[in-house]
Amino acid sequence: MKDIKIRKLTFAALSAAIIFLGTYVLVFPLPGSGYANLGDCFIITACCFLGTWPGAAAAAVGAALADLLLGYTFYAPATFIIKGLMAICISLLYKKLPLPVIAKTIAAALVSEVIMIAGYLLFETLLYGFPVAVLNVIGNSVQGAVAVVFGTVLSFAISRVPRVTAFISGK
Repeated sequence: MKDIKIRKLTFAALSAAIIFLGTYVLVFPLPGSGYANLGDCFIITACCFLGTWPGAAAAAVGAALADLLLGYTFYAPATFIIKGLMAICISLLYKKLPLPVIAKTIAAALVSEVIMIAGYLLFETLLYGFPVAVLNVIGNSVQGAVAVVFGTVLSFAISRVPRVTAFISGK
């Protein structure tokens, strides 16, 4: 039992680092404010395997840390909450949906990206007003669509590697 907890903690920490890198390194500035990135691809993948709370912690910490280091400090608290909610959504839907792996990954990813778009729209409306916030919906939607595609492909590929899934689950 202790070995399984150590494996989950190790995979959560590794996932947070990968999410951070995907968010920090692959950055595309948006016209209004903020930026788009590929971190959500790794959030989707991590949450399909980690489960609810370890996935939420990895997503929230990795993405918020990238905001801090990229100079978007005022976004970090919102990112922490939004990415955490996305992760909870992904892991719960992935676990509960009685669908094939690809279908439930796509469904969970789509719902989580809607949470991301709505969350940043709300946050940026409070910061800048609705007209500026709406500008970022396009960039966030593109980021979300890319994340759904690549996150699903990556999750499916990893689910087909028995050694990796056995390591994560502790079996």
